[in-house]
Amino acid sequence: MKKMIMLISVSLTFVACVNQNKKKPNKLPNIVFIMADDMGYGDAGCYNGESFIPTPNIDMLASEGMLFTDAHSPSAVCTPSRYGLLSGRYCWRTRLKRGVILGYDETPLIEEGRNTLGSLLQESGYRTASIGKWHIGLNWQTKNNYILRNDNNKWQEYSGVIKENEAHIDFSKPVSGGPEDLGFDYSFITLGCSTSDPPYVFIENSYPVAIPSVMPPDEYIGLPGFMTGLMDPEWSQEEVDPIFTGKGIDFIDDHLENYPDKPFFLYLALSSPHIPFLVPDFAKGKTEEGPRGDLVYVVDQSVGEINKTLDKFQIKDNTLFIFTSDNGPRKGANGHKSAGDLRGFKGSVWEGGHRVPFIARWPGKIKAGSKSDDLLSLSDMFATFRDIIGYKDIEGGEDSYSILSSLMGEDSGEGVEKPRVFHSSKGVFAIRKGDWKFIVGGKDDAGNESNPDSDAKIGQLYDISSDPNETNDIWEEHPEKVKELMGILGEIRNSEN
Repeated sequence: MKKMIMLISVSLTFVACVNQNKKKPNKLPNIVFIMADDMGYGDAGCYNGESFIPTPNIDMLASEGMLFTDAHSPSAVCTPSRYGLLSGRYCWRTRLKRGVILGYDETPLIEEGRNTLGSLLQESGYRTASIGKWHIGLNWQTKNNYILRNDNNKWQEYSGVIKENEAHIDFSKPVSGGPEDLGFDYSFITLGCSTSDPPYVFIENSYPVAIPSVMPPDEYIGLPGFMTGLMDPEWSQEEVDPIFTGKGIDFIDDHLENYPDKPFFLYLALSSPHIPFLVPDFAKGKTEEGPRGDLVYVVDQSVGEINKTLDKFQIKDNTLFIFTSDNGPRKGANGHKSAGDLRGFKGSVWEGGHRVPFIARWPGKIKAGSKSDDLLSLSDMFATFRDIIGYKDIEGGEDSYSILSSLMGEDSGEGVEKPRVFHSSKGVFAIRKGDWKFIVGGKDDAGNESNPDSDAKIGQLYDISSDPNETNDIWEEHPEKVKELMGILGEIRNSEN
């Protein structure tokens, strides 16, 4: 708590020193994009009136902007969703066909030369920052030209290849293939899941801020999802998001002090409420759900602190502020419905695995207190931001459709009618077009037969408008819709982009 107060205090001191007679706001809006990690459709009060978690700042953002009820992550787990968000392209088009990337041997999924949200905005005159969880790969330098071996993602077994690779990393040298190489002017990140994936060290502008040289304390071993590996001696699991938030505030401070004529883009990828559910002191016991809910409260406080900064600098009216999550949640505790009434949780191809909260505020552009039922995917941010800045010529975002008309409350544009593809942690495909959702295969993510009596069944079909909780499989009643969606999905999967 003391660290967060100190960070906020320092930031507010910067604010007080800013010249209040700055030039008029930029024509292009500043963009703040905050993404939680594993926060569900039913966590925030504005989505779930019976939530066990107080989220006053997120709820206020919704009251001042637009709440989307049918927003989705392109995947039900974090690496592919982050790839889709930043590139506007489905991650299954890369080498990663299921799951997430782990370890030092994982080179960047976004290859050099491919445009991202960062490069799109950077080339349009924005100053850009990536702060928080990265998790789409980095190139590490090694000692004595050691070649990193494939660890097969077996991070629960801290021995053999895992330990050997880590021992050969030269943490004094910069990484490559990260934010600075993909359109971001400033970065302060972690390699993977900030509180469960080693190395436990921050990386600022491509350099680790310290040499991770100690092993985790005994009390961390055995925590849900926690992976053993080297740690910065000053590392604190509980303070990760307060530090990320403070760095976001500092970026805004620095930008307005030194680059007042440019708009900025802040991509703030928080680590909460991801496992292992270690809560900072200021948030302990704040919710009825327990530690996971307390971390959702941390997310809400981060949203509030960034919002206070925009207010203090008087730039709120010229800032597009978006809040969302990278995928669905883990199951809530103590009866809390983290995914609302939706079927499934993180990793699942069901709605609970990839339908996410999505709130956008842009005063004077987006109607306050509005709601949209239009379909969107996080991969649509590339085309949407391209429309906002009017920069039509930049290449990229092949699987991205603009939702700007939806944001503006206008008649739904063509992007709403375009198909969106979703992907489970185990590589199960689903496609939405309009109200219809088609899931490939007659089994769910756990391998259970959805309809054991139908030997010929090769998929599932749901009308999401009347059955958002996916309780009534109508595959056999609508063979023409099955054929249509199978064909569209096949075309998308076989397309070259």
